Amino acid sequence: MKFTQLFMLFCVWQVHAQVSDFKKIKFDKADRIAAEHKHEKLNNLPVLVYTLTNELDTDVEKFRAIFTWVCSNISNDYQLYAKNMRKRRKLINDSIALKAWNEKFKKIVFKKLRKRKKTLCTGYAYLIKKMANLAEIECEIVHGFAKTSTIDPEKLTIPNHSWNAVKLNGKWYLCDPTWASGIPNPESYQFQFHYNEGFFLADPQIFAINHFPLKEKWFLLTNNTSQSFQSFIEAPILYNDAYRYFSSHSKPAKMYQSVQQNDSLTLAFDTYVSFQKKDVHFIIENSFTSKRRMPSFISLENQKLCVAYKFTTSGYYDVHLYVKDDLISTYTVEVKKD
Repeated sequence: MKFTQLFMLFCVWQVHAQVSDFKKIKFDKADRIAAEHKHEKLNNLPVLVYTLTNELDTDVEKFRAIFTWVCSNISNDYQLYAKNMRKRRKLINDSIALKAWNEKFKKIVFKKLRKRKKTLCTGYAYLIKKMANLAEIECEIVHGFAKTSTIDPEKLTIPNHSWNAVKLNGKWYLCDPTWASGIPNPESYQFQFHYNEGFFLADPQIFAINHFPLKEKWFLLTNNTSQSFQSFIEAPILYNDAYRYFSSHSKPAKMYQSVQQNDSLTLAFDTYVSFQKKDVHFIIENSFTSKRRMPSFISLENQKLCVAYKFTTSGYYDVHLYVKDDLISTYTVEVKKD
């Protein structure tokens, strides 16, 4: 079998895009209303929700206006998040003290949210749920684990993130207002608003790579499939910009890979944003060098990206996939001699 034929066999999978359920809906009006009412305060949520939604006809447009407004007005307080995680780790074996801290911290979170429009993931998820419910849209808070490039997966011993599930037209969808709102700097604690469309009604397939809910039903994966916590820990690093381009990442399933010299690492994604083959490249790093490399093979058609890189030299490599200047994913590869 030729390499091209073998490669394409590895690149067949189903499309599960969620926001495409509403491809006939234009969100321009909802986004415009959210932008027109930027800087509104949180002291009267019913009035704010009415202002954002009363001119919109469908629940998905109303939810979009709420989601966009929250993500454009509430900043992520990473310092508050870090303080909470340190305290929770310290009290993990003292259930009474941990419960007391959680109650105290909850008051701190909502006071800061109300007065300064700054919060962490639980505040974002609470606000989305509250505002959606005021618009008579069913919405839930989902608690669980999340992975980012700055988090060591092996240290994920306690839940560290919250997001939302929303019911629209009788179907549940996932969204993450915290990650959609922008980028906090873990070192300076500064926050930059940078709305990420990919976390609005995200596809469960790609969502599950970075999110592991405590309740299995909130995976929302098709065919009653789910994933183990171990597979979640072992999954590749997927960066926020991946959600701007892709609705799923199906190959490889693990971050750490092993291939033989002169063999290839193959990656497979579903896409929902158009780009060209020339936009796709790798950064290949080892202990000595970091070089930009073009794919050994690439296929981009029917909303599917399959891309491979062939290793000719043995050793250990970090492989970073880019689309244009956007970092998509990272893998660590051991290349063994023939």
